[in-house]
Formats: sequence, C-alpha cells, structure tokens
Amino acid sequence: MRLTLVRHATLLLETSVGRVLVDPMLKAAGSAPPIENTPNQVPNPLVELSTPAEQVVEGIDLCIVTHLHQDHFDDAAADLLPHDLPILTQPESADALRGRGFTNVATEHPAIAMTRGRHGWGEIGDALGPVSGWVIDGVYIAGDTVWCAEVREAIDEHRPKTVVVNASGARFDDGGPIVMDAGDVTLVRERADVVVVHLESINHCIERREVYRLLDVFVPNDGETLEL
Repeated sequence: MRLTLVRHATLLLETSVGRVLVDPMLKAAGSAPPIENTPNQVPNPLVELSTPAEQVVEGIDLCIVTHLHQDHFDDAAADLLPHDLPILTQPESADALRGRGFTNVATEHPAIAMTRGRHGWGEIGDALGPVSGWVIDGVYIAGDTVWCAEVREAIDEHRPKTVVVNASGARFDDGGPIVMDAGDVTLVRERADVVVVHLESINHCIERREVYRLLDVFVPNDGETLEL
C-alpha cells in the first residue's frame, strides 16, 4: 500500500480496491473557529492543505469516513465529493451521510474490516460518540481512539503489519486525552509498525511531531508519501 498524508487525519491510500480517501477535512486554513473548551484557542485548521482540495478528490474510488466530527468530514468535503461516490462508514454515521445527499453509502465491504475504538474515557468519551477504524490490505487505520481493549482486540484479530494512529493527545480543558498520546503509541508500537498522523492541524492537538519522532515510529509531514 502507498499512503499519503494530506493533512490531519486525511489520507490518500493506493490499495488493492483502488484509490481510497480517508476522513476528508478539506476546508482552508483558519476558516473555522477553534474547538471550544480546549487549549490553544486559534482558528482551525492551523495549516493549509498540502494539495489543493480539488486535486485531493480526483480519481477517488472509495471514501472511508470513520465518524462525522468536522475534523474528519467537513462541509468542504461534502461539497466536493460526488454524491454517487461509494462511501464506507460506521452504521451510526450512515443515515446522516445519506441525508446529505450521498447515494452510495455502505457500512460493510468485502475486502475491508471495520473495528471499534473509544474516543476518550468516561463522560467525555460517551459524549463524543461511537468511532470506527478500518483494516485494508493489512494496514489498520485506527481512527480517533485512545488505547483501549477494542484496539488491542483489533490488533490481535487482524494482525496488521502497520497501524495508522491518530495521535497528538488532543483534549479538552478538563479530562484526559480523547485520542492516543505518546504513551498509547508506545503500546501500539510493541505490537506492529506505527504511522502517526493527526498532528499540528487542529487547535486542541497538543503533542507535536517532535514528540513522536523520539519513538520508533513513522511520522510523515503533510504531503509526504510512505510505502507500507
């Protein structure tokens, strides 16, 4: 597989089922307000796309949407993606995507397995709602999750050669991380190779790339392509 980090959690994958776009957040830098009740109150996204949005969506065969938070599927993506494009998502997000006019939304795929995770702990995790990950061509796209039993079970079941982790220790002013931090990533690295994304693009993403580059993991820059 070839993986290109566009920005944040937006990925382009060259796979056995075609060209796959994951979690498209395509809005311009500074065009959205900061996430409320979080550190670093500056407009989002913090950086521009590494590739113009119109080019990101060219030639896409499938879009995977792990969940519907605005930093994973935004209005710019909804406007740019063809409404007949196949979209693969968790069951809890399917009706909302259909309600936005997408006519080819599925929750299962014969060559791609869905996994689960936890978008934080306690009341915060409950409030943020269900999230999904997906395993394709031996690569596990974990999605917005902390290290939890669901992630451990997904690794044990699917035995991925690589796990793509949404890290940064993102959090609100109160409570713990809502995605993996460096400690969680170390636990994943004990079990597989790790690619760390979801960094330096949204105001509440605290840990920067240099934190993860001290670990034995891959930390691509925006626009960088990795052969997995």
